[in-house]
Formats: sequence, structure tokens, C-alpha cells
Amino acid sequence: MENQAETFADKLLGFTLPARNARARAVRLDRVVNDVLSAHDYPPPITHLLGEALVLSALMGGLLKGENAQLTMQAQTQGGVVSLLVCDFRAGEMRGYVDFDAERLEALGANPSLSALFDEGYLAITFETGGGERYQGIVPLEGETLAEACEMYFSQSEQIPTMIRIASRAGAGDRVAAGLLIQHLADGEEGRERLHVRLDHPDWEHVATLGSTISHEELVDPDLSMEAIAWRLFHEEDEVRVQPGPKLSRGCRCSAEYYEAVIARFPDDERADMRNENGQIVVDCAFCAKEFELAI
Repeated sequence: MENQAETFADKLLGFTLPARNARARAVRLDRVVNDVLSAHDYPPPITHLLGEALVLSALMGGLLKGENAQLTMQAQTQGGVVSLLVCDFRAGEMRGYVDFDAERLEALGANPSLSALFDEGYLAITFETGGGERYQGIVPLEGETLAEACEMYFSQSEQIPTMIRIASRAGAGDRVAAGLLIQHLADGEEGRERLHVRLDHPDWEHVATLGSTISHEELVDPDLSMEAIAWRLFHEEDEVRVQPGPKLSRGCRCSAEYYEAVIARFPDDERADMRNENGQIVVDCAFCAKEFELAI
């Protein structure tokens, strides 16, 4: 592994194992996750859920290439305690929001399961490339965690063996959330076997076995860099090729100009119904909890 400034928090790290046809992304969110959570007074089960979702968005968004590439992850259900969870990632900027029934959530206790939160929901993951291409996969919200549902997405929609591990820790008024994603890549040479259709490929079994030894404590340890984690897991490999990723920040793209452009598409009579007693249309952004008073 090459010498460089180490990666601890709020920055992605990519690395590959060329001899094993594997790639990985690792991240630890500190300031970013707390900035996103600060927009609403979320109870602990929702801060845990949203922290996990933000880590997953960073890990999967970090796989994209292109200046305007974007990943959006949306978990939705009808009748569940959580009706909507949405996160997105673009050029290192992240945002997220959860809509839920507070009274029903309180009745579930301190550590509700994924099925208790969503009932029979689905997970939609949308990739938008820098070249304008857009593709989406939808899978049931099954398993114990969102990470397991994302593993199912890659297995079913993209047929790429994927292992994801997520850890989260609540401290004195803040939260740290971290994760590791490892994938087995296809052999790109025409006429050769596509490695990603073989979940029992020995290279993948080897990488997944080593990757699964990562502990919760290691992922959230503020003194352990992402490079150190990669080295602990794979130091016996011929080569671990590090690829520093972007710095991460909360980035809500709402603005008065954006909402004015949206509202302007409505007919005059509908805009009239939207106005308050002062003649203004008030729009609030669910992501950052800002209100915009529009005189349109």
C-alpha cells in the first residue's frame, strides 16, 4: 500500500485487490451524519436507521464515476411505521430524510427490527451516471438490516457478489456511522468466464471470508484509519491498491429559485390555493428543514 495522508472520517477510501478481482469502499461518517440528523429531532431508532442509510449511500455512491453522477436510495412502504426513507449522494454531497409515525414507533421499543419499521416495503436504488444514463433496481426490504437489502440488490439486479458491513455508535449527543463494501468484479476480457456469476469462485470466497472478520469496534474506532482497516484485513495479499475518494459533506440542493421554478409550472388557480393570508407560498424542505416564502 502506498504512503499517503490517512483517511479517518468524512472521506471515502477506495481500494482494490487486483490479484483477486475485487474492489472495496470504506467510510466513517462523523460530522456529516450529525449535520444531516440535526435537521430534525429524530428519536434514537431513526437516527440509527438514517445513519446506516447515509453510510450505504456513500459506499454505493462512491462506486460511480462522472462529475454529475448521483445515487439515490429510497425505502418505502404502505402501512409501515416508516413510510419513507430517502438518501442521495452526488460529488461527495449527501442528504437524507425519514418520514415516520412517532406514536407507532414509540410502541415498538428501543431496538425495532427492519420488518417492524417497514412491514412489507421495498428498496429502490437509482444510479445516474455522469453521461446522463439512469438505471434503477428494486428489491423487497428483506433481511435484518438495510445493508442486507443492498446486498440483495447487487445480487439480483447486477449479479455482483457483494459484502457490506455497517457499524453505528451513539455518543454524547452525536453519532458515528461507518461501513465497508467489498465486491467481486467481472473479468472484462471477451470470451472468458464472467466471474461475477460464480458466487462460489475461490477468489471471492477468500476475500469475503477475510472481509467478514471486520468488527463493529474497528469500523467506528476514531483512531483507526480506513487504510489501517484495509491493511488489517488484506495485508497478506500481493497488492492492496489504495484510491483516495472525495471528502464528504451535507449538501442540500434546495433554493428559492428552484422552488419558484417548480411552482411556476402550476396553473394560476392552483397557485392561488397555495398562498397564505399574506399572499405567499411557503415551501419547506424535508431534507434540511428550511422554509422558503415565495412571492410568485
